[in-house]
Amino acid sequence: MRVFILGTGRNGSSTIIKACQHITNFSSSHESRTKRLGAARLDYPDQHIEADNRLSWHIGELDRLYGKEAFYVYLTRDRQKVAESSMRRYYQPISIVDSYCGGIKMIPPEKLNREERLQACYDYVDTVNANIELFLKDKPHQHTVHLETIAEDFEVLWERIGAEGDKAAALAEFEHTYNASAKRRPFNLLYRLKLLVIREVRHWTMVLGGSS
Repeated sequence: MRVFILGTGRNGSSTIIKACQHITNFSSSHESRTKRLGAARLDYPDQHIEADNRLSWHIGELDRLYGKEAFYVYLTRDRQKVAESSMRRYYQPISIVDSYCGGIKMIPPEKLNREERLQACYDYVDTVNANIELFLKDKPHQHTVHLETIAEDFEVLWERIGAEGDKAAALAEFEHTYNASAKRRPFNLLYRLKLLVIREVRHWTMVLGGSS
């Protein structure tokens, strides 16, 4: 059986995978195949637990490949707290809220004021949750885990998927916080400048009729 943990991100997905790593009859990972293309993107082994907020953009493929056979965990958190946490991810490399604004809504975040950026975060949260809720409507094997009651909800999940291992150690992981929104690191500036230069070079190469 495969277990997929779906959610918006900024909702404790790193922490729940830390807990799952104490399960001995499942492997588990966090965003382990996000950079894969084509069929490789969703090629997860059996008896595996995967947490990946970007799966909400692959639910059609997820349904086709695993459908009603997989077990789905809907990991949720207070809407306002997710939006506020997402706000701190703007302008960071591979930020999904940046991508949502610039790619999906077609509004570069640089053009938005603070209030508009926060509204875009709410919009992102609501869109992802709506996608997941629609996807789960016909799924017989599912369980909702709330970040606010994650330890109690995880104990129920443990039983429902038939997990084996060190449950006490797993529950102890919820006393820690993983992948919290961190302060910006200055060296990210060099990375962003490098990407900008590459993007501009490739853009003008294509405009002038070349390929890259």
